[in-house]
Amino acid sequence: MVQTSTVVTASVATVATGLLAYAAYFDFQRRRNAEFRRNLRRNERKQVRAEKEEAEASTQRLRGTIKAKVDEAKEEGFPTGVEEREAFFNEQVMTGEMLSQDPSKMLDSALAFYKGLKVYPAPGDLIKIYDSTVPKPILDILADMIAYDGDISIRTRPSSAGINLGDIPNVGLD
Repeated sequence: MVQTSTVVTASVATVATGLLAYAAYFDFQRRRNAEFRRNLRRNERKQVRAEKEEAEASTQRLRGTIKAKVDEAKEEGFPTGVEEREAFFNEQVMTGEMLSQDPSKMLDSALAFYKGLKVYPAPGDLIKIYDSTVPKPILDILADMIAYDGDISIRTRPSSAGINLGDIPNVGLD
């Protein structure tokens, strides 16, 4: 009777010999056969093209989802009173921060940050804060939401610490 270890050893040796023979055949074909090399390059280009098309399709799907979420948020409406806006802002930012911990909830997290941004009185200042606190993938989705919305004015108000050109003394040749 044949022992199990002998059968396993023979099987492993056969598989290893087959892989080695295929590697030698592949290398021989790659070096000697021009048509084989052309097919390899063709297949590589097809694979790169397919990956590029898939990435573009994925981006288009994400943008469609973003547009749908933004439209849905606009339909729900936003609070108008000062206290309601403040409470809504705090709730949305807290929700966004909690959801940002889970990579599978990036879109929902960005939507919560978007809703908070929508009711904030100075969106440009809040975006600066988001830049330093929100993870980059969520920030990218948020940027797409802002770009699609168009109603949010992200310009910051000029600060009083700015330079007034009238205060600078004139230097002349006296």
